[in-house]
Amino acid sequence: MRLNHFLFALLFLTLAACKQKPTFSGYSIQKSTLADSAIVSTAHPLASEVGLAVLKDGGNAIDAAIAVHLALAVVYPAAGNIGGGGFLVYRSGDGQEVAALDFREKAPAKAHRDMYLDAEGNVINGKSIEGHLAAGVPGSVEGCWQMFQKYSKLKDWKRLVQPAIDLAAKGFNITQAEAVGLNEYRKGFLSNNTKACAFVKADSTQKWKAGDLLVQTELAETLQRIRDQGRDGFYGGKTADLVAAEMQRGGGWITAQDMADYHAVWRKPMLGKYRGYDLISMPPPSSGGIALFQLLGMVEPYDLGKMGFHSPEHIHLFTEAERRVYADRAKHLGDADFYGVPIANLLDSQYIQERFANFDPQKATPSKAIEGGEFTGKESKQTTHYSIVDADGNAVAITTTLNGGYGALTVVGGAGFLLNNEMDDFSAKPGVPNLYGAIGGDANAIMPGKRPLSSMTPTIVTKDGKLCMVVGTPGGTTIITSVFQVITNVIDFNMNMTDATHAKRFHSQWSPDELYLEKGAANEATRKKLRGMGHKIVEWSGIGLVESILLRKDGKLEGVADNRAEDDTVLGY
Repeated sequence: MRLNHFLFALLFLTLAACKQKPTFSGYSIQKSTLADSAIVSTAHPLASEVGLAVLKDGGNAIDAAIAVHLALAVVYPAAGNIGGGGFLVYRSGDGQEVAALDFREKAPAKAHRDMYLDAEGNVINGKSIEGHLAAGVPGSVEGCWQMFQKYSKLKDWKRLVQPAIDLAAKGFNITQAEAVGLNEYRKGFLSNNTKACAFVKADSTQKWKAGDLLVQTELAETLQRIRDQGRDGFYGGKTADLVAAEMQRGGGWITAQDMADYHAVWRKPMLGKYRGYDLISMPPPSSGGIALFQLLGMVEPYDLGKMGFHSPEHIHLFTEAERRVYADRAKHLGDADFYGVPIANLLDSQYIQERFANFDPQKATPSKAIEGGEFTGKESKQTTHYSIVDADGNAVAITTTLNGGYGALTVVGGAGFLLNNEMDDFSAKPGVPNLYGAIGGDANAIMPGKRPLSSMTPTIVTKDGKLCMVVGTPGGTTIITSVFQVITNVIDFNMNMTDATHAKRFHSQWSPDELYLEKGAANEATRKKLRGMGHKIVEWSGIGLVESILLRKDGKLEGVADNRAEDDTVLGY
């Protein structure tokens, strides 16, 4: 069985960086750059090259985002996808338009609340994590199609899809990190597929190595149908039939009708303020925007700069805020189309301050003493992020996911793409943690057509009506806290974006009652004081993979690709 612990995704994300040799030397890896006009920061050098080429050809940030997304589906199979879903946050260069697109996966029509429970009502280990039944109806292609229809400047869909086709059909040389991932999950691929797939060599005993050519012929054919027929080339016709056939072979529940019925949704973005800055983030079914704004609201009354970066006081304050916010997340957040998420209550400034009123600067609050807040009424991991700013100042923050590394480890036979295991993001049973250790309840219970709760937090920050930052990251439940820390690193600790992104991070999430510190995030004196306050410290090798952009005071764009991963690359001109 796959590792059923929320460390899984984070350990996987940092696996190559922690254990392996340098990235395959055939690619130029750039972690930070300054540019006069445009920036693209993604999880793979080839995807960054594809995005930059679109920008140089006159495309806008949306055009580049579509090309990047499809390229990542080829070159970054652990998280890039057409079989998953995600969220877009967009701001026009003139600031007159902001938008949020929800292309999160959906539960199939046959899904029901207790689908992962045994006869005694206990969660069946692994059932929502691996294989056909773990998959939700994918939204990525519909997301790209909706972006194109509304905001494309080039108006040339085929131009945006073709680079991904070429990469899949001709193949590309995998990096060391990619070789590690494919080898790590070889047994999972063998046990969860009904047909041979490109991710296992013909001789399944052979291992991948850096520089090997990965050719994905079936994926190229699927992308060609998308190129020629738009969304119908994926949600109808041969591709939808192949998905349905794969489900029948493997005991999954997604049908061709589920595919045809899928639609992305344009939503009103979350808008917040912090110390004179304006923030644009994602609404439910993402918990990211609400949780981020709650965190910022709780710490805003405190002088973080005076506390000192990563001082015991700084880490303690943030940890205590995170306990309370994640408790609210567990109790109140889910798909607002199906559940009355109390958004206004959660973001009310008085509620936020009352929620933090029992904060003790000298002592940790046990998580068991914190519950989700009460209101008088309610309103009716493997993930990747890319940030893009074009020459006109249009900004895009997109986080997209398969959930676990390589999703369900199941490839659609004849179509060549990996299915997500996003059904694990639902609450299989109230109070039982998912892959990332996140607790959920009725708000996030499984229902047909419902979207599972997410931590994805694509965020754009402005100041005085001008673009300031574009931030996002993968990392399961650590996404919210990573974005929170990068933003406060810039605003409160006066860091440039390179330092803000590469700085060590920490994380806490109410349950389990632990404080996770990246190695090197705090010295021994700080750790000793935190333990004395009552914090249980657990050391992690890495938290998040932030792709970020800052518009500096001199007018230059500073783009950063997180140095916690080998392959993440930022390019600009």
